[in-house]
Amino acid sequence: MMMLDTNRTHQETGKPNHDSSEEYPRISSLASPKEWSYTMRRSMQEVIPGLYLGPYSAASRSKLPELQELGITHIVCVRQDIEANFIKPNFPDKFKYLVLNIADVATENIIQHFPTVKSFIDEGLSSQGHVLVHGNAGISRSAALVLAYVMQMYGLSHTRAYALVQQRRFCINPNEGFMAQLREYEPIYQAQRTANHDQSTTRQCIKRSIHQMDAERLDDKPEAMDS
Repeated sequence: MMMLDTNRTHQETGKPNHDSSEEYPRISSLASPKEWSYTMRRSMQEVIPGLYLGPYSAASRSKLPELQELGITHIVCVRQDIEANFIKPNFPDKFKYLVLNIADVATENIIQHFPTVKSFIDEGLSSQGHVLVHGNAGISRSAALVLAYVMQMYGLSHTRAYALVQQRRFCINPNEGFMAQLREYEPIYQAQRTANHDQSTTRQCIKRSIHQMDAERLDDKPEAMDS
């Protein structure tokens, strides 16, 4: 199994940090993963604090007590049309769901879903909830979505994100097409982060300029004459 120093960022992978003025968050430590066994693929694992990855069986009707015990509030359910009869939201009145139609084939455009999934996971975690991402087996489609999130959240390359997630769920194995799209996603999320930072900096500069102009006008205003 690949090991990863989770406190290192993508800066140490040889890729430039396009936003050196703002650090990525550090990955909080989790308990050491158990030695992997084949049966563990049938359950979910916490890959980063509050974010779980697993198979559909982890969200089946018999698992409601476990989901509630773990504090799950949001669930990403990944399936394609032909699986809709047996991979479906089982508890729509208890959890918030994001249902995605994604086929596990190399030609599937999964990259288009990365921003939507990130927003959904962020919503769950920021509200002090926990999020489960599952497909059928929790190996390819759902794993690719979680990898994209971890990459963007912590500024990791796709290879380092893979090593991190695999430490928690050893059986992940996105298909070749999904891995190619994760590689493509690296410069995309980095460019988006840089653009967002530049826009924020520009807005701050504009605000400062306005405040300075207001202050100068007040300084130039003649003192009122005594009556």
